[in-house]
Amino acid sequence: MKQTNIRNFCIIAHIDHGKSTLADRLLEATNTIDRTKIVDQVLDNMDLEREKGITIKSHAIRMRHTKDNVEYVFNLIDTPGHVDFTYEVSRSLASCEAALLLVDAAQGIEAQTMSNLYLAMDNNLEVIPVINKIDLPKADVEGTEHDLMDLLGCDQDHIFKVSAKTGLGVQELLDGIVDVISAPKGELDGPPKAVIFDSYFDTYRGVVVLIRVFDGKLTKGDTIRLMQTDKVYDIEEIGYLGMKLEPVKELTTGEVGYLICNIKEIADARVGDTVTSVKNGCKEAIKGYEEPKPMVYSGIFPIDGDDYANLVEAMAKLKLNDSSLIYEKESSLALGYGFRCGFLGMLHLEIVKERLYREYDVPIIATTPSVKFIIHLKDGSEKIVYNPIDFPDPTVIDFIEEPLMNVEIILPSEYIGNIMQLAQDRRGVQKDIQYIDDKRVALHYDLPLIEIIFDFYDKLKTLSRGYASFDYSFKSYQTSEVAKVDIMINGEKVDAMSFICHVDKAYSWGKSVTEKLAEVIPRHLFKIALQACIGGKIIARSTINAMRKDVLAKCYGGDISRKRKLLDKQKKGKKKMKEIGSVNVPQEAFLEVLKADRE
Repeated sequence: MKQTNIRNFCIIAHIDHGKSTLADRLLEATNTIDRTKIVDQVLDNMDLEREKGITIKSHAIRMRHTKDNVEYVFNLIDTPGHVDFTYEVSRSLASCEAALLLVDAAQGIEAQTMSNLYLAMDNNLEVIPVINKIDLPKADVEGTEHDLMDLLGCDQDHIFKVSAKTGLGVQELLDGIVDVISAPKGELDGPPKAVIFDSYFDTYRGVVVLIRVFDGKLTKGDTIRLMQTDKVYDIEEIGYLGMKLEPVKELTTGEVGYLICNIKEIADARVGDTVTSVKNGCKEAIKGYEEPKPMVYSGIFPIDGDDYANLVEAMAKLKLNDSSLIYEKESSLALGYGFRCGFLGMLHLEIVKERLYREYDVPIIATTPSVKFIIHLKDGSEKIVYNPIDFPDPTVIDFIEEPLMNVEIILPSEYIGNIMQLAQDRRGVQKDIQYIDDKRVALHYDLPLIEIIFDFYDKLKTLSRGYASFDYSFKSYQTSEVAKVDIMINGEKVDAMSFICHVDKAYSWGKSVTEKLAEVIPRHLFKIALQACIGGKIIARSTINAMRKDVLAKCYGGDISRKRKLLDKQKKGKKKMKEIGSVNVPQEAFLEVLKADRE
């Protein structure tokens, strides 16, 4: 295919604005897929993606479109919309010349829309505004048009209007892609240079590497070098990304496709690595890619200890298809052997838990999520802690730094008071307020990550009746007064329930956890004390009263001393039982700790 007839683009938008549905209509309109066999969210090949209505992993596909009797090749890369998967979006953007900025006509521009737009601008992409869901009764097409014109400085004629559900306006959008998007640039005769924007593991063929060729060409049989890992492979198969892999002899400048090179581990084909040939290869790697950085950490343990071997195997297989997942082995006195895992965010954690259960049939428990703290000790050294178990003794700590996030919240103006109070309660520092129009406001805050990861998003949606949206990105580390809170059951610490929080929140969080435990731990024959403590100081307590046998039932008369003798005997028995007895903590208790209110 001629370089001038290639168009590489992606679709960016806020979550649930219709990216995957628009991709379905584009596939239909270009006859890439049989209309009689199409299912919703064709490019979302996980059941979990279809159930939740979200895109978890980015996808790429090649389509053909004819305009004025000239055939063009479109390489579309569908992208996730949730804030946890911003890294996936950035990989896709760097492989394109343009981005379709999709905005829901009923909801307007939201936080993630802005975030992805800034990512596209940072990559110098041509941005094509597209208004979706114009067929909805509540669609405010004119208002959305006005917002896009203010945001992008474009004319009204340059905004495309579609209904991804019905296909209205899709044909005009396809023609517009030809006219507006530039053909890829690059030297056809230059040294081969391609970038890896994604990869996945195939059980039978090893790692399948997805690439975009920027210069030169790659041919089947070539010996290639991956510049970051400095490893050499022979290309066994090369081809295009259709609904199925389509082998060809070569990929040339501007094309998007795949390589199969007998790569055994996905870590050897790092996302963002530059592919070149060993003979007459390029000298400099393509810049601008980063490794995914985990933001949330949690321990994962099998519910049944006998499943540990299965969990080890499942984690290894999952890692093959999820390069963002980081894990290491961990042991807990309460839960046994498991893993300490790093995730991109809470949604990523939830998805990994679901996949372990569905795909590998391993029921698991995840411990209380935490973030990375930098602890400066009095001897001048630093310690990085993301597991409460590793928290050092408070007497040796000089000061502690916690991650701070840039947060943007976009919401209807009538809910501004509630949301500002929520952000203030979560130790947020307001930076500014911007009125987007008469109805919507953008709030900008600095918020500690530990305050976001639990239930901030749920509270935000509740207080705004579902209308608020938010986006966050890492800003810096700031000095903070945080402490480790231990949970003690009957005087014994339960390491799996320990957590790190700000000292001002320690009492309320600790009290919430002990109250939850009091609801789910069954009563025993002796009184059980549930305590939250910092070091040796008890800060909160709940009590589970003992089950009591009525030892006086057989006393239907007689002297009071006889009754007191029986009661004293029972009291001594309970005291002895408390000393030697153990508390049976059900698995549900660990799950309930995660649901404890974190106000």
